Amino acid sequence: MTIEKGQPWGTTVDRPDNLRYLTDDAAIAAAVRDGSGHPVAVTGGDLHRTVGGRDPVGREQVIKLPIDLLCVTLDDGEPQHACSHVLIQRPAARGGWWRGPVVMIMNAEFVGDWHVVARGHPNDGRAESCAWDTDFGLRQRWEARRRIPGNQHVPHPQIETRSFRERTWEFDQTMQVRIDGARAVSARRVEIIVEPDAATIYA
Repeated sequence: MTIEKGQPWGTTVDRPDNLRYLTDDAAIAAAVRDGSGHPVAVTGGDLHRTVGGRDPVGREQVIKLPIDLLCVTLDDGEPQHACSHVLIQRPAARGGWWRGPVVMIMNAEFVGDWHVVARGHPNDGRAESCAWDTDFGLRQRWEARRRIPGNQHVPHPQIETRSFRERTWEFDQTMQVRIDGARAVSARRVEIIVEPDAATIYA
């Protein structure tokens, strides 16, 4: 059951056997879906920072946390899962972050040093999106990038923020898509479906 506002999240439990310690968001998303049944502890990455940055290594008791996953379908490909974020932009040769649409779809709060969303939660049954319009100018992009690390967002008519459970983006040109920080792939259509309570992690 996803978290309700004002309610505690997670349960303190004895460290499970065969606990795997992972530091990479893409590896975490793959591990919780690999069917092995081996539990996963997060020790690094943007999901780890979002859940408090606690180091579970060597602890006899850990915190068991249910999390949502993002089911991501690119064009007509097979669905894959993300635990933290999906980033969409033009390829660097066509402007990257500096030209064209930019979309940040968040299950975690952070992308590296960037604090992209403050109200998001990885177990609220929703994802948060922050999208920059194609006409968002260079000066505004520079200012937005400068402010994002401190979550000092300034409302702007060419920045759209939304909370959603299912959404599809379609683009006129091929975009670069990075899922949980993994190597970028290309797509013109990106579908995201939030899967509530889809996995369990330990921290």
